[in-house]
Amino acid sequence: MGIRPANSGDCTAISHLLDQLEYPDTASFLEEKIKKMTGHPDERLLVYEDGTEGRIIAFISLHFIPQLALRGDFARISYFAVEDTARSRGIGQEMEEYCTQLARERGCHLMEVHCHTRRTRAHDFYFRQGYTESPKYLIKKLK
Repeated sequence: MGIRPANSGDCTAISHLLDQLEYPDTASFLEEKIKKMTGHPDERLLVYEDGTEGRIIAFISLHFIPQLALRGDFARISYFAVEDTARSRGIGQEMEEYCTQLARERGCHLMEVHCHTRRTRAHDFYFRQGYTESPKYLIKKLK
């Protein structure tokens, strides 16, 4: 089947993939988040459905962010996971390249992703996809 937009019926599979990213216990609020994202014009939540089994083996969330000082906007990958058993089959590359094309179509000049320092295999993937490191990322927790 391949890449398709996510829907609320994908909650269980996405929650399982978030568990693999070390974000446990998302099942109680995930359906609401998926509905919010899929209904927003500046958000894309995509899944990769395995054609042989029809199960979700990857997902990616992409956000389009308007920029004041630049002609083009940013596209940000916020969460991206490929099932442990399906890695190194080109699925991640296919999904990232699909999102890159969406960003180009929207007139974005930059793709960005925040990837925790402990995810070294993910860093290697992004470097292969043409990303470069940008040194500072600051956060403020609100709760």
